[in-house]
Amino acid sequence: MAIAAIELGHRLADELPELALDWKATPVPAPAIVVANSPLASELGMDPEWLLSDEGAAVLAGNEVPESARPVAMAYAGHQFGNYSPRLGDGRALLLGELVGPDGSIRDLHLKGTGRTPYARGGDGRAMLSSMLREFVHCEAMHALGIPTTRALAVVTTGEAVQRSRVEPGAVLARVAASHLRVGTVEYARWLDDGEHLAALVEHAIARHCPDAADAERPALALLAHTVEVQADLIAQWMNVGFIHGVMNTDNTTLSGETIDFGPCAYMDRFDPKTVFSSIDHAGRYAYGNQPAIAQWNLTRMAEALLPVLDDDRDTAVALATEVLEGFVLRYQASWAAGMAAKLGLSSVTADSHGDLFDGLLTLLAAARADYTSTFRILAASLRGQDAPLRASFPDHVVELDDWLAAWHAALGDADLSTAADAMDAVNPVYVPRNHLVEAALDAAAVDGDLTVFQTLLEHVTHPFEERPGSEAMAAPAPDDFAEDYITFCGT
Repeated sequence: MAIAAIELGHRLADELPELALDWKATPVPAPAIVVANSPLASELGMDPEWLLSDEGAAVLAGNEVPESARPVAMAYAGHQFGNYSPRLGDGRALLLGELVGPDGSIRDLHLKGTGRTPYARGGDGRAMLSSMLREFVHCEAMHALGIPTTRALAVVTTGEAVQRSRVEPGAVLARVAASHLRVGTVEYARWLDDGEHLAALVEHAIARHCPDAADAERPALALLAHTVEVQADLIAQWMNVGFIHGVMNTDNTTLSGETIDFGPCAYMDRFDPKTVFSSIDHAGRYAYGNQPAIAQWNLTRMAEALLPVLDDDRDTAVALATEVLEGFVLRYQASWAAGMAAKLGLSSVTADSHGDLFDGLLTLLAAARADYTSTFRILAASLRGQDAPLRASFPDHVVELDDWLAAWHAALGDADLSTAADAMDAVNPVYVPRNHLVEAALDAAAVDGDLTVFQTLLEHVTHPFEERPGSEAMAAPAPDDFAEDYITFCGT
């Protein structure tokens, strides 16, 4: 497959030139594919053999540019930990172009770690192998869980060393997304002017993500409503699986409703709504339990930026935006309740029906410091008569457990318990990228050059619901001495 045979569009660069700076990657000496996602390549209409070739490595490292490509560094603003930065952008990444898959879907092909751009803020523009492998395993695990996310196509080593907390191989991540438009993109367009760039961005985003909104009486309001809905659903799904993003800035909040930028992210072991892993989240702004409120806060910043194109009268624009934003809570609660109902084998999906049951379980989990992920598999096992693991998880809360179990069984009613257990196992993962397993895999790859640990982890978390005999260690929580002091780093 020749380089020219990779057909890439560049609609964003053509339609929104103020948001896309033409730029080329800094060449690297020895690009080599270390991890490739062949199934995704096929889904994109790309030859998997080409993906593994020297030519594929050269393109995905940024050394070679396909004839149809127009690589750009995207511009965007962002509220970072609540503080507004009007000009951020891709400091070490390039949008190579847009792929059209066999099904007609359009997806961005984006390269991360390709060297400094004019948006770089003091960094060298490079990325560490461990950070790119972290994003690869997390986004592919999230995809396997059925949660909207960017995807990892490949990790390419560069032949250079990168210095952060340690020296390790440099790497580039080839990432695929429904788009890389963010709330921060809207904020940047608003920063440029009061209407022209916003209007162009709204038109482009609607065509990309919610084409029906183009026929709405107020298209910009329809785009806001769409983003509110997809973000509410996304955060509910994060909460249902115990995922903590770690850096929910507005520049990491997508208009597509996909999870993006897996930096200091992690999954909870012991249930605690205050859980924070990120080394830079000193005040706990992005703690697990804060994620729904932060998402609504981010969407409010989007609404503020869109005011000039919502209505000519500011008071009317504010009233319209407020009404849409108020819908976030109801949408989130309904989505979260539906997820919790499924996790507990219940057919009803309303928070009104089972809110006390859900809250009771979370209170019990917090009191017992029980492992969030494994608890739901253990509960399913209890429906099959296997009570010992459940009792062992709540040794000091027997009365509370029995009371909750009585309420749960009452909610299950006449349901066949074996069928309910099977339904629970279909949505509750055995394997997630547990923090101690991720760190072990990254250390083995980046320090020892051993990718087998990473590949084993990847194989398990991309088949999260399939329990495997002999893989008990892959499902176990982190040891106490690891969990107590564990923190994550963004890797930039």
